[in-house]
Amino acid sequence: MRESADSGILWFMYLRPNKRKKNGSDYEYWSLVESVRTTRGPRQRIVATIGKLPGLDTEERIGWEQIKRIVDGIPISQQDLFEEHADPPSWATINVNRVSVGRMRSFGDVYMGLLLVSKLGLLQFCREYMGEGREEIPWSVMTLILVLARFCAPSSELKIAQDWYEKTALDDLLGIPPDKINDDRLYRALDVLLPYKDDLCRHLQTRYGELFGATFDFLFYDITSTYFEGSANANPQAKRGYSRDNRPDCPQICIGLVATKEGLPIAFEIFDGNRPDVTTTQEMVSSMEAKYGQANRVWVMDRGMVSEENLEFMRMNNARYLVGTPKSLLRKFEQELLNRNWEEVAPGVEVSLAHSPEGKDETFVLCRSLGRKEKENAILNRFITRLEEKLTKLAEQVEKGGIRDKQKIERQIGRLLERNYRAASLFTVTVTGEERLSINIKKNIDRFQWLTQTGGSYILRTNWKERDPKTIWNTYIQLTEVEDAFRTTKHDLGMRPIFHQRQDRTQAHILVCFLSLVLWRTLQQWMKGSGLGGAPRKLLEEMKGLKSLDVLLPAKDKTIRLRVVATPPPELKVLLQRMKIPLPNKPKMIENVVEKNVSF
Repeated sequence: MRESADSGILWFMYLRPNKRKKNGSDYEYWSLVESVRTTRGPRQRIVATIGKLPGLDTEERIGWEQIKRIVDGIPISQQDLFEEHADPPSWATINVNRVSVGRMRSFGDVYMGLLLVSKLGLLQFCREYMGEGREEIPWSVMTLILVLARFCAPSSELKIAQDWYEKTALDDLLGIPPDKINDDRLYRALDVLLPYKDDLCRHLQTRYGELFGATFDFLFYDITSTYFEGSANANPQAKRGYSRDNRPDCPQICIGLVATKEGLPIAFEIFDGNRPDVTTTQEMVSSMEAKYGQANRVWVMDRGMVSEENLEFMRMNNARYLVGTPKSLLRKFEQELLNRNWEEVAPGVEVSLAHSPEGKDETFVLCRSLGRKEKENAILNRFITRLEEKLTKLAEQVEKGGIRDKQKIERQIGRLLERNYRAASLFTVTVTGEERLSINIKKNIDRFQWLTQTGGSYILRTNWKERDPKTIWNTYIQLTEVEDAFRTTKHDLGMRPIFHQRQDRTQAHILVCFLSLVLWRTLQQWMKGSGLGGAPRKLLEEMKGLKSLDVLLPAKDKTIRLRVVATPPPELKVLLQRMKIPLPNKPKMIENVVEKNVSF
């Protein structure tokens, strides 16, 4: 499932089997299909035709002891493929009436997480920077467990230690028994991880370039907030401010995220909860240049980050920008909005090039969206109707003498204007009279017409040398990747609410959420590179259904315990083969002692 950046409509993706008869022979193949809501109703769109995938029914024989090889991406030699003599038969007489299964564990999601960690080299980074001391479990492994838990099943450190870890196959994959995982170790792992935040971000930039050829000539910056449960008095950054989570009653922090044009997160900063967005721009730009060098980048930001002071700061520092602008700037382009020199860049979206009204070396792009205009005007009309009804009802009540206190009337008017803020500027409301009070309501028709005409219109502003309005718009619209990253982090990765009360623990918690978002986006790029679209949520849901379990076979003198991974359904098998992800499909004989599978 994924979300459209422009319309906010949810698109569902799934595999569809197809059968075709040709020349008397039956052919089967798979298609990756997305369900799209259109003006004519739901429709199916083929994202990729995967084909039959030769070799789907013949699998590489992989044992549990080869997990490390799989995670590290080491290919298997051809002589070991599909050969029966590689697995000499082992016979036993079994009482089939007493065969049972047990010890079911979640395997697929944590296995996928380990593959992603390996691709990004996160464990190697932690090993190198954190080192190993006298601790029984290396801090690098504890950090890995924190990130995997956040990626697979977001929960508290206490729940990870007491419930989640022992229900996964990580004790088999990492060789660490559940009784060695406790909340104290996990909390201390947060403290150990935090000092390496900037080094981690530099490491990720390098890996992005190696894995996906990512470039950093465009940096997309946006900000969000997340709230605390509890007072958070020990955290000086926890303050009440504008809440994007609709929780103004709770203290919060603000988080600024920088990402590439592919949506790969590369850095973040944490600000006070009452910090206005516009005041963070200069600090973030300076911080990125100080930590990662000053390069020939274009900063892409929405209008909440824009002020003349910020733009002047960026020009003085030879930084380039592509930003949205306040809607009030539309007045300066009234004539351009009326011309017909528009180009379509997307269904229902048009753009037009304009020059700076002040003669600066800047380019302005006028944009208008029919769908956005209908939506904005519908919202505006709803606010207008509601405000008019409330004001008229209040005026009638005053006219009948129901309210005689002028100050009380003015307070009620103020509350109505505040609740209906979108329509407040369209009305002038005055209370007149001394002994007999009355309310005069005047609607600004000219402003109403202007707002309805310019609904769905906005302006982009840039000192980038690009002059093609389509290219400028397509670059700016990728800012929705950062907005989608915020949604993923909050909803899928459980960043909110924050239960940590100390500043350092809060920052470490955000860092773990950031790293789990890195895994999510890496999986998304992996799927795109495999021709499977960009919906990791659906793949992870399928992987969570993949379990490991023990098969108990009662023999004459003992019970044979075999640890196996369940066979994935055909749809998931197609996806895994497309992404070249093998699964361990050879049973492991479990003895009386617990052994380590992988020496991480």
